[in-house]
Amino acid sequence: MSALPVLPPLREVIAAHGLNASKALGQNFLLDEQLLARIAAIPGMLEGQSVYEVGPGPGGLTRALLRAGANVVAVERDRRCLPALAGLAEAFPGRLRVIEGDAMAVDAREMAGEGAHIVANLPYNVGTALLVQWLSSGWRPWWASLTLMFQQEVAERIVAPVGSDHYGRLAILSQWRSSARIAMKVHRSAFTPPPKVMSAVVHITPEDAPAGVDFKVLERLTAAAFGQRRKMLRQSLKGVPGALEALARLDINPERRAETVSVPEFVAVARELSV
Repeated sequence: MSALPVLPPLREVIAAHGLNASKALGQNFLLDEQLLARIAAIPGMLEGQSVYEVGPGPGGLTRALLRAGANVVAVERDRRCLPALAGLAEAFPGRLRVIEGDAMAVDAREMAGEGAHIVANLPYNVGTALLVQWLSSGWRPWWASLTLMFQQEVAERIVAPVGSDHYGRLAILSQWRSSARIAMKVHRSAFTPPPKVMSAVVHITPEDAPAGVDFKVLERLTAAAFGQRRKMLRQSLKGVPGALEALARLDINPERRAETVSVPEFVAVARELSV
């Protein structure tokens, strides 16, 4: 790889373009370039790989990904940030494509291509919705991995084990055909401005989906089970046709509560109902 371009400090870029973080857009900028380099390293070797980034802002994580050798497609809704990102594109010719738009509305697969890694410090106000969108796509999905910054509480819900306070629908969605882990935690003081909560980076890689399971069935099942979280399964699932009979066939006690039912058990029930 050729010598990397010398870039001005991120604080200078922000000042030069008058980029104050927008609360309405859920923006909090990361300026620590060593920390950003660590995040960019989580997916593994990115030399020559395609990366899809949401909400790059002034381009802190973007420059770390480019320095790691990635070819980046970045979607930015805030047009104030576009001049700063244009400067990065000039510094790394042919390696950065910036799209002005709403990440909830664009076709990420079409923009980034098959096998891209998704790496993003997600805006807090759309982070969970984007994750669900990516996890709900066809399987195996078009993306190779997800490396995403969330509020720490959301990150803990994604990786939560059965029986824990954070275990729920998001954990099942993230774990039934993927591997999810917290790769690193990030203190609130690392951001400008500092958010009120701590953050964490979650790394998710797809695995083979269990055979014979209809995703929509699993979705309905977990919605019913956790919609009345403190109730026994015989109460929360009585509105799901065939669910109580499936519990009986699988020898799952209907007096258990949803938070005690493991991901494989929910998958087994969904398989019974998918026939």
